[in-house]
This record gives sequence, structure tokens and C-alpha cells, in this order.
Amino acid sequence: MATTPTSPSAPSGTGGTTLFLAEALRGFRTTGAIAPSGRRLAAALAAPLRERGAGAWNVLEVGGGTGAVTRELMPLLGAGSRLDVVEANARFAARLRELTAHEAERVQVHHTFVEDLDTGRSYDVIVSGLPFTNFEPEQVDAIMSRYLELLHPGGALTYFAYTGTRALRSAVSSRAETARHRAVEKVLAGYQSRYDAGYTSVWANLPPARVWRLVAPAES
Repeated sequence: MATTPTSPSAPSGTGGTTLFLAEALRGFRTTGAIAPSGRRLAAALAAPLRERGAGAWNVLEVGGGTGAVTRELMPLLGAGSRLDVVEANARFAARLRELTAHEAERVQVHHTFVEDLDTGRSYDVIVSGLPFTNFEPEQVDAIMSRYLELLHPGGALTYFAYTGTRALRSAVSSRAETARHRAVEKVLAGYQSRYDAGYTSVWANLPPARVWRLVAPAES
């Protein structure tokens, strides 16, 4: 996340999975997965919005990728709702703009980093698709802190972490990389503890994942 987003266009009609694989090969460290989020993972990430039902909600999705979660969120937007989608990868952002063009009044794609986002809004639901284990612990702390700044009191944040990958990472990573992974997990565990987080396991995903939910404290 140390670089500035650029704006080359994605080829019109590029398939989401094809584009995702191309970008994963281009830079796995920033893409963070070998395949887009599966439908069940996307549904689990979008669950707080689905549970709110009808209403005018402000929703933020960070790391929209090729739109797997965006497609899950859009049908849940009631009258007066707003969805802001943040994506730092220029080709993914272009793909997302194509995907959401018919919802331009309610959905806006921002080609930026969440730390630089300035919409003037706070959010009822934030969905994070960022590959936290690929970041430095200081970056993860800054992003999580920003999420909580942007949440309404009582608002929900969901994010995911792949399960069963720690042993594989330890086997193929350097000592420094293994230490970084553990430091990131420690940062996330701190937020999970402070905000009484719960999680849902999604086994039907590649790889299987755990979806965490944090809730911002309600105003007293």
C-alpha cells in the first residue's frame, strides 16, 4: 500500500475470474488470493446488511476486487442507501465501474486506499476484502483503526481470514515472513478481543475462510 494508484483501463468485457487470475499472477502479494471470493464467502461478508433489512444504509466495501461481494451487496441496498466501493488496483476498479454502472445513483467506486477515502459519510456496515496477512502489522493496525473511525456506533465490520494456511505459510516462508504473519495475527486478535468479535466458518470456499464480525460500541 505504499504506492499511488494508477488508472489504466481494463479491457471491456474481461471476465471477472480471468481478470482476477491475471492480476494474481501480476502481483499475488497485493491480490492476496488464488481465486475470487466464492458465493458463500461473499454472502457471509454481506450478512450484516442482509440482517438489517429495509432501510437507508450507508455501506462501505474495501478491496472490491472483481466484484464478488459487490454483486452480493447491491441487491440488498434499500431506497436511499449508498454503497461506496474502494479498490486500489486500477484494473479491478475499472471492472467494478462496469459492473455497477446501472447503479450509479447508489454505488460509487473509488480508486484509492481506504486511508485516503473522504466521502464525508460514516457507515452502518463495512465489508473488508483486503488480504491482511499480506500487509505489514502497522498497515493492518492503521486500516482497522480507520474502519472503526468510519463506523456508526453500533455499526458492523466484517472481514475474512483463510483457515488452515498457517502451517503451509510456515513451511514455505522465511523466518521474517513467518514473524510478520504472526504479528499481523496478533494485531487482529487485539481488535477481536476489544470488540467482542464473533466469526463464521465458510468451508465451501477456496481456500476455506473464517469471516469475522466486529461491532462498534453503541453510544451511551
